[in-house]
Amino acid sequence: MDVFKDYAYYYNAFYADKDYRYEAGQIDYLFKKYGENIRKIINFGCGTGRHDIILSDLGYLCTGIDMSELMVKLARENTEKEQKDILFTVADIRNYEPEEKYDAVISLFHVMSYQVGNHDILNAFKTARKALEKGGLFLFDIWYGPGVLSDKPVLRVKEVEDDKNRIIRIARPIMYDKENKVDVCYEVMVMNKDGNNVKLINEMHSMRYFFIPELEMLLSQAGFCLAECLDCNSLEETSYESWTCFIIAKAM
Repeated sequence: MDVFKDYAYYYNAFYADKDYRYEAGQIDYLFKKYGENIRKIINFGCGTGRHDIILSDLGYLCTGIDMSELMVKLARENTEKEQKDILFTVADIRNYEPEEKYDAVISLFHVMSYQVGNHDILNAFKTARKALEKGGLFLFDIWYGPGVLSDKPVLRVKEVEDDKNRIIRIARPIMYDKENKVDVCYEVMVMNKDGNNVKLINEMHSMRYFFIPELEMLLSQAGFCLAECLDCNSLEETSYESWTCFIIAKAM
């Protein structure tokens, strides 16, 4: 299922303040710290391709897959504007069959937390393992369980503008303690600046928060060993204040 639907059209507007260059720099740093001669990478859940374009600037050979046709369309458009040679493909990371091997698999902006069932996350991990030779690096970020439960999700409102629209997004969370899951119910109002047209988008994104012992077990079942777990902001050890974290694993 494509959880983004029409929301993908306004994705860049909502995350215009997201520091993709800083985040790509973090990935570059982690590659050099935990990997060996990483150059060829594939991005699981590439979105609109912003990370891939910057990583390409840093010298990496990038490929991206995403299950959203709209996201891939936007990624291709962004890549064409930047005159980059990056292949983007519509694919589901749970059943994608890589046609070649890569030095590293990355998956950013909590794509793995969209894999809410054990079978979903295990299949995604197995796909990542197929894309790597022994010793290859698997780097992804997640909602970190101890941090999420220490600072529970709350209703949030965000207002942004692009060249054509004023956009208001209301996010209402619903938590499920037995599933380690949060349903984020989005209501997006898109108001055209040139007239009185108003478009309403309603979507629900289910997100799973993880704990390290379960991730270590699932990674092991897929053929990985867990190398490190780091706070996404500080790149230091996680704590109860860590809402998100990077997981670094190596293919066995």
